[in-house]
Parts: sequence; structure tokens; C-alpha cells
Amino acid sequence: MPTERAAFAARRDRAAAALGKRGLAALLLSPGSDLAYLSGYRIFGSERLTCLVIDANGRATLVVPTLESPRATAAAPDLVQRTWEETEDPYALVAALVTSRGDVAVADQMWALFTLRLQQALPGRAFSLASVITRELRVRKDAHEREALRAVSASADRAYRRVLECAFAGRPERDVASDLAGLLRQEGHDEVTFTIVASGPNGASPHHATGDRRIEEGDAIVLDFGGTREWYCSDITRTVSVGQPSAEVTKVHDTVRRAQEGGYAAARKGASAESVDAASRGVIDEAGYGKFFIHRTGHGIGLDGHEHPYLVRGNAETLEPGMAFSIEPGIYLPGRFGVRIEDIAIIGDDGVAEPLNNANHGLAIVH
Repeated sequence: MPTERAAFAARRDRAAAALGKRGLAALLLSPGSDLAYLSGYRIFGSERLTCLVIDANGRATLVVPTLESPRATAAAPDLVQRTWEETEDPYALVAALVTSRGDVAVADQMWALFTLRLQQALPGRAFSLASVITRELRVRKDAHEREALRAVSASADRAYRRVLECAFAGRPERDVASDLAGLLRQEGHDEVTFTIVASGPNGASPHHATGDRRIEEGDAIVLDFGGTREWYCSDITRTVSVGQPSAEVTKVHDTVRRAQEGGYAAARKGASAESVDAASRGVIDEAGYGKFFIHRTGHGIGLDGHEHPYLVRGNAETLEPGMAFSIEPGIYLPGRFGVRIEDIAIIGDDGVAEPLNNANHGLAIVH
């Protein structure tokens, strides 16, 4: 993550201040996006404990296996390290760093293997989720993060425009997915996380597992794909038609497109997250397809593909500048076809939702 080291230090200072306000003794972060956000160090998860310990006094120490120390030093040279050998107890090292009174917050996705051992090493302290601290730090993207999201979204747009030139009819879904993955990499993605190609009746499954079904003339195809560039995530969905679409596919696509436009119109500073969902859902309800819109309207995005805020009924959270999220209404007709249109948007400093995906929203015709 090409962010100045001072920015990571400032993030850790804010985390420490939040710990103090909540009366927590420490934040314990295993490999994942919170650790990356606060340190610039991203490492795969393994059975060897890596743990960033931030205490309420602002001290930050990375407990890391000795064999991974060079990699950690290269990524986060300003962090104090405590290394451990294969025969040492890393949980005791972490516990020794928690010197203040109070409970601790641990990474939301910390493996049970680590959590249970840390609970044994830190008896008498309650464990809570790190997101009580990190959520507020990460939910409003800074200038660097906004540019990273714009860049990765533009990369996904370019890949979509190019995949429209590929052959679809007669090919298995997985072959088109492979084409799409290659185009994402060619257009600047470091990693491809998913390429959903859901043709014909498979389009009625929002998270279809791309498979061997051969695409047929007349199919509507939901293309949902994304990955990362410099750690930040893309996520875009468009629906295309193999040859001329039927009248009903055209009608459903137009309904979903209007629903997304309604969501955009509602997404602005001061609006509630649930009001964006209601705006998109209202269009689909009015068109008579309400029971076929079976998921929330959107999810936050950043270092994780799904993070806060979530655009869903019951979430009264107020949208603020810097919040990035998808707007992705859909209609899914079981056994027949599905339609979804998804963009990433961000609330700008002017309070208006800025679309980060600008690929054509129309029902493209492929062959």
C-alpha cells in the first residue's frame, strides 16, 4: 500500500485514542485488512501467530515469527518488532505487551486458534471485536484511498468494455470467466478475486458458482467481477444479452437501471443508509418485481470487498463524505434469468454520490 509511513502512524494514534475513550487496554490484530490499514503490512494467514498490539498509550508492537521478520521490516520499517522462534510461546509475548488495565479488542476475523489461546494468556479480560475501534477509522476514506478506489474501478470498467468483444455463444461460462480474469489483470488489477458469469437460468442465483453450462443464443448473462489493485477492491456488475433480448429481459433490465438511478439520487450526505435501499427497492416494488429483489442494495468497499456501511433496511447510519459503497439492485426470476447492475460510488466532499464505475449501463448485445 503506497501510503506515507507518517499516515500509518497517524492512524495508529487515532486507534490508540479510541481505545482510551472506550477504556480498552489494547487492540490485537492478526493478518487482515485492519492490520494492513494500520501498518502497511499484509501477510497471509497461517498457524504461526502474527499480531499487531496497539495499547491505549499509543505503543505499537508487531509480534511476528522470526522467519517472517524480514518481510515485515520491509513493509513496516517503523514498527517495533518482537520476534519469536518456532519453540517459543507467541501468546505469552502478546500478553506481556498488554500492561494497562481493561479489556481487549481482537480482529473480527481472528482465527479461533489464536483467539482461544490469547484468552488463556490474558485471563480476566473480556474480548470484544476490533471493529468497535477500526470501523470508525476506516469507514471514511482519505484522499489516497479515494484515488485508489477510482483507479481500480476504472480498471474494471476497461475490462468490461473489452470482454464485450469476446465470443459468448456456445462457450462454457468458465471460459468467459477466464477471459474476464485475464482482462482484469491486463487492465491493471494485481489480483482477481471473483468472476461470476451467470447465464440464462443461472442468472437467478446472485452468487452463482460459474460452471460448465454452455451459453446459448438469447441468454441474459449477469457478469459480476472484481479484484484488487494496490490492495483496494473493485466490484462491478453488468447484464448482457446474447443476441437480441426478449421483451421481458428488456423490461426487467430497464426496471433495475431505474432502481439504481433512484439509489444514486438518494445517496448523499446526511441521508441514511437504509433510505438508499428504500429508494432502489421502491422502483422495483412499483414495477411488480419486489419479491424478486432478494438482497440489500449495497455494501461498503475499500480494503475489503464487503465492509461498512451496508445499504439495507434497518441501518439508520448517516452517510458522510468519504464513505464508499456499491449500489446494486437486482431482479432474479427463478429458473429463467436474472438482472443486476452494480457500481461503486463514494460520497464526495460536496455531499453527492460520485460514481466510480462509468462503464455503459445499457443492456449490451454480445455474440
